[in-house]
Amino acid sequence: METTGAAGTGRLPTPGEAAEFARALYETPEAYAGHGPVPVLAHEPGASLRERRESFRGVYEAVVDRIGEPTLYGGSAHGPNVRWRDERRIVLLAGDRHRARLSVHDTDALESGEMRTFDWGGAWSADEPHDFDLLPYIWQLDRTGPGERPARRTGGRMAPSLCHFESALELMLAAWVEQLPVQVGDDWAGFSLTSGADRGRQLQISYALAEGLHVSVDDRDGEDSPERARLMRSRGWQSRDRGWWQAEFPDPERRETAEAARLAIAELRARGTSDPKELRARDVSCKDRGELLLPGLGIRH
Repeated sequence: METTGAAGTGRLPTPGEAAEFARALYETPEAYAGHGPVPVLAHEPGASLRERRESFRGVYEAVVDRIGEPTLYGGSAHGPNVRWRDERRIVLLAGDRHRARLSVHDTDALESGEMRTFDWGGAWSADEPHDFDLLPYIWQLDRTGPGERPARRTGGRMAPSLCHFESALELMLAAWVEQLPVQVGDDWAGFSLTSGADRGRQLQISYALAEGLHVSVDDRDGEDSPERARLMRSRGWQSRDRGWWQAEFPDPERRETAEAARLAIAELRARGTSDPKELRARDVSCKDRGELLLPGLGIRH
């Protein structure tokens, strides 16, 4: 397969042809040493999260049918980042807002470069721009499938301000909406936020294709009164159930992921949090199966 298209014809490959190319990369990586990533999918300009998700699904499922489940699921702020890995080579199916591409890499070379990005990048103060959107992956899921795990895992990128954390959270939620349903089906992913400024309280965030995006905060110690309800609704909360205020976005796109992130940060601020260092992500999980890492979330977990 040529980089210009399937069999050098100038067209993109079919999902079946892309899967066969993935098999060649997987079985004979040395034959493709030094070759650049090969486009296997193009998105329509301005495609929504949902449209990109469904466009990617055909290629991803064809590749999995041909070479098996990946070693590491995941994605960046711009698109999926799925890996079939051992100590010698990584077959990478990665996407952005324009296309998806297949490539094969020397494991140590690729991961060493990525670790340098995690170790040495980022904003040192709230006045500097963040680089969560430049990280090679912002979420990664290991379900102990085929292949070999990395010996070292990144500690992630830390946010220097709540504004940076809001950006990181928005990028994470948008990535989940686009990427999770293809890679893990109907499985949910989620975590709880806790703050040293408001000990004992949880703010929960979760997403699954069937349920959509869900944000809730424990307000059982708050008054069940019209005045309290007006206050909480003014912040963006929609309903109260057994002391928890909730907001639901059944079919989220970028506007809804931005609103969910804004709501979470506004609530944390209102309850006294002023610095991301006060925050922890707890109970990080994808349906309690495997290890879910969030190196692009911007806080410790």
